[in-house]
Amino acid sequence: MSKKNREGIVYSTDPNFQYAGSSQNDEQPTPVPAQQELKIWLDRKGGNKVVTAIRGWQGKTSDMEGLAKQLKTLCGTGGTAKDREILIQGDFRDKILTWLLSKGYKAKKAGG
Repeated sequence: MSKKNREGIVYSTDPNFQYAGSSQNDEQPTPVPAQQELKIWLDRKGGNKVVTAIRGWQGKTSDMEGLAKQLKTLCGTGGTAKDREILIQGDFRDKILTWLLSKGYKAKKAGG
């Protein structure tokens, strides 16, 4: 039996029942960089660790993960991409902002 999320459907007596699927498979296409409005934040995580967070991503998760990989390579550090947010270990706001603007993204610093 598959372990897909069935959103509360356990059993149906209708022989013609078709499960509609979840919204995870119906991702929107990724807009061009000029249409992305990204905001760069500085966050503190557990253990007083500092991370640079890039929020506001629109589009496919796979494209976001590709961008995260490029940013991690640029900064020479680790990070992750999940929940429409890219986290880069350390304070690299200025470096990331300059790089995103050079690639055509609409990006700006946010927060205090």
